[in-house]
Amino acid sequence: MERTEQEIKTYLETLGKQACAAKYVLQKLDREQKDRALRKAAEQLVERQEEILSANQEDIQNGEKSGMNPGLLDRLRLTPQRIAGMAEGLRQVAQLPDPTGEILEETVRPNGLRIQKCRVPMGVIGIIYESRPNVTADAFALCFKTGNAVILKGGSDALRSNLAIVKVLRDTLENCGVTPDALQLIEAVNRKVTAEFMRLKEYVDLLIPRGGAGLIRSVVENSTIPVIETGTGNCHVYVDKAADLDMAVKIVFNAKTQRISVCNACESLVVHRDVREAFLPRLKSALDEKHVELRGDEGILEILPDIAGATEEDFGTEYLDYILSLKTVDSVEEAVEHINRYNTGHSETIVTEDPGAAEYFLNNVDAACVYVNASTRFTDGFEFGFGAEIGISTQKLHARGPMGLRELTSYKYKIYGTGQVRN
Repeated sequence: MERTEQEIKTYLETLGKQACAAKYVLQKLDREQKDRALRKAAEQLVERQEEILSANQEDIQNGEKSGMNPGLLDRLRLTPQRIAGMAEGLRQVAQLPDPTGEILEETVRPNGLRIQKCRVPMGVIGIIYESRPNVTADAFALCFKTGNAVILKGGSDALRSNLAIVKVLRDTLENCGVTPDALQLIEAVNRKVTAEFMRLKEYVDLLIPRGGAGLIRSVVENSTIPVIETGTGNCHVYVDKAADLDMAVKIVFNAKTQRISVCNACESLVVHRDVREAFLPRLKSALDEKHVELRGDEGILEILPDIAGATEEDFGTEYLDYILSLKTVDSVEEAVEHINRYNTGHSETIVTEDPGAAEYFLNNVDAACVYVNASTRFTDGFEFGFGAEIGISTQKLHARGPMGLRELTSYKYKIYGTGQVRN
């Protein structure tokens, strides 16, 4: 039975009030208490994986029946290995220093006032996400470690998986003597609930969307809560004229095919004209193993005449599929210009043995993460040593790139006086 607008508002306000009450409890926990709960949660995810996998299988079956895109199905799917990875993420977060309470700056004014700038939790964080049940565990770990309560709004396609994971985590919190309302999941899945959640400014301090371009755009345009935009990933690899071509094949193959459904996968390849003849047939041979469809501009078609032609739309598309667009350029400057025109500010890499070209690329590509001679697939909180991530921010205010613990904090000033009054 569909809820009325008033019922939806009442339901969300209840979650908001519970989260606000929980945030003050969490801010009093010390690091040992938080780390103990995180380690126990990791243990329980593995011990109770059968109930999580059973719930996930129902989501997968429903996704297959509805004709879900293979890339999205891959994002949705859980395996014992992926659950083990989720658990390891929680353990890594437990091992990391707790940033809350850190003194960022300290000054003493001429009047004797001692002013400290200190790192503090955001408060209540809302996360709206699609398909990826692993986000449920990552979001909990990072928010809990930083003393933030979190309200999750997953997609209908992953509802059973998310419910199972949240039950394990809330049970663990309760068994550790911590309020389970540190983590809450919005169980209603219709669009009215999502729209109302975006207006829960009285209770939620920060909203983070994770998903496709449509979801992110909707949240950015309609939320009354401050938003951190975690953008889509139209990521590029540029193979320079001074590239090690064996290395280039290896990097492109990994960045494109290691996992097609993720935002740090390569979607577009830029190739210097001077290496086309030596490089492209070798690359195609490698990508043929994974049945990758290539779409090239005129310069590419001169070397690979049997592939499809690329359109301007191709150069701006995040495929999340076994498709790769290819563009020919005559210089690193032209490569950077092309990338800055079509990229989404996520992750870009150059393959080159020329230090000058590498530095030009690093300094002039406008993206959160810019690489030399490495796969874009490393843009990840786990790989960066953050334990996990709440998302990859492609905006420039407050946070950029993989968002770990520090990015989920704010700061406040503590002022110590000895009776000073202002004249």
